[in-house]
This record gives sequence, structure tokens and C-alpha cells, in this order.
Amino acid sequence: MSAEFRISSFEEFLSVIKDELTLKRPYYRGQSKRNIDGYPLMPSIGRFKHLKHKGLSEFYDFECGILDTFANHVVGQVNHLPRNDWEYLALAQHHGLPTRFMDWTTNPLVALYFASRNAKLNTDSAVYVLTKEVVKYNEIIRNGENKHKDIEPVGDLTTEIKGEEDDPYKDFELDESVETAHEAEGEFNPLPSTNKFNLLKEDVKSPFDISQNIIYDPAHVSPRIRAQDGVFLACHHPLDPIDDNDYIEIIIKHEKNNHKKICKQLEQYGVFDKQLFPDLDGMAKWLKYKEFETV
Repeated sequence: MSAEFRISSFEEFLSVIKDELTLKRPYYRGQSKRNIDGYPLMPSIGRFKHLKHKGLSEFYDFECGILDTFANHVVGQVNHLPRNDWEYLALAQHHGLPTRFMDWTTNPLVALYFASRNAKLNTDSAVYVLTKEVVKYNEIIRNGENKHKDIEPVGDLTTEIKGEEDDPYKDFELDESVETAHEAEGEFNPLPSTNKFNLLKEDVKSPFDISQNIIYDPAHVSPRIRAQDGVFLACHHPLDPIDDNDYIEIIIKHEKNNHKKICKQLEQYGVFDKQLFPDLDGMAKWLKYKEFETV
């Protein structure tokens, strides 16, 4: 099970981030519903149960075919054409197409906003924090230029095989070191890696061919992503939820209008609709919040 904290206020959230987490490079994700309430930590494409019945080869062809169709319609719709499958998939994810990418952020206040802004009256929400170090796409690209530079490997607990019968990945045999987050004196740190290996450009030519989870920092996709300090987690096994041992959960309790109070304080720190969605949609959402939802 993942470790968890329960908070009721903006100040308590900051205290957890400041005093309890000692991660080298944390990534955060805010959800208005907790994973145990029917919204597990997994990519949007993994939420379609009928896809789990596809074999590995069939699922690969399915993903590639979907992206090909999307790419054929991109011409004439954007100012800058994506340069590779990574950028095409990021653009597709941004526009709502289910993909193997998950939205995360490097800003804990942005994650708190997404956990609180649309939370239900009688439902707890949560901010999730990855506790396992994940290699970045840009690091792999740089490593391709310098093959002597080692990059820490990432064990893939997000896709640990649960059973043989209906596991779409059973044909794959993984040889990866497993690292888990652990609790020590109230602080959470990823265990250090036990071995190293090189990942080169060839290993990430396509997001469909990756052998582990990878953080992708998209370029030129949307001002929203920049405003939200957004990154994508490219999931090696997109049909499975992230393993419980790979994250901690900061639960925002719903009692006493906690979510509304947190949103008001976030606005004081410049984290609100108009800033995170720098377009007319964001402006309208912010104006609706100010004039209709806070009275």
C-alpha cells in the first residue's frame, strides 16, 4: 500500500511538502477523486477495459494506428508540426485523445489546485507524489550524444505482472532492478539504484517502444502546459495502474469546505484558473468562479 498523509488546510499541505518529502526530483498529480474511489493512477488509455483483451502486438498496432490517424489531421491545424511520435502523442494527449501519457507537474501548488478546484462536496480528493526516480526523455537524448554517461535505471513497478491469464504483457520478460519507496523517520526517499545502464536515442525513438516509464517534457504543445509546469509520464505498461509502492498520497479531507478554502488561498499565491489556463476558456472559468461560485 502507498503511504499517505491527511490534510485539512493549505498550511498543512505546505508542511507535508516541506518537512516530510525529501525527493530529489518530485512530480505531483492532483485528482478530484482518489484512486480508491474509482480513479486509479493510470493513463487515460488504460481506462478502457476492452483494450485489456488485446494481445501485445494487436495493442501496439492499435496505438500506432490511432496516432497515424491523428497525425494525418494535424496538418493545417497547428503552427508548428510535431517533429516525432513523442510530440505528436503529446499533442494528442493535450487535445483529449486517450494515450499512454499521464499528466503530472513539477509544481505542488498546481497539483493542489487540480485536487481542490472541482472536488465534490462530500468526497476527499488527493495529490499524488511519485517516490521513484524516473529517467527523463531529455537525459536519454543527451546520453545518446555521450555514450559513456550513465543514467540511473527505473524499475517498472507500475506494471508489475499480477497474473498470467489476462495479463497483456505476459510475453515480455523484464530484467529490471526493483526499487521501492520506504519510510524512515517520517521521511520518504526512493531507494538508491543498485546498477546502471545506458539508454541511447534508439531506445526512445517511439513512445510505443519504451522499456520503462519515462518523464517527457513536451515542447511547443500549449501555453497551458507551460503555465502548469506540466510534464508527461510515458507509461511502459499503459493498461495497468501505477504500483502502490511508487507513490505517496496526500489526502485533502472534504469537511468544513476545505476545498473552497484552499482554492481561495491558492488564488492569493497566483494559482487560479486565469493563470493556469491562459486563454479565453481560463478567463471564463475564473470569472465563473469569482462571480458565481464564491458567493
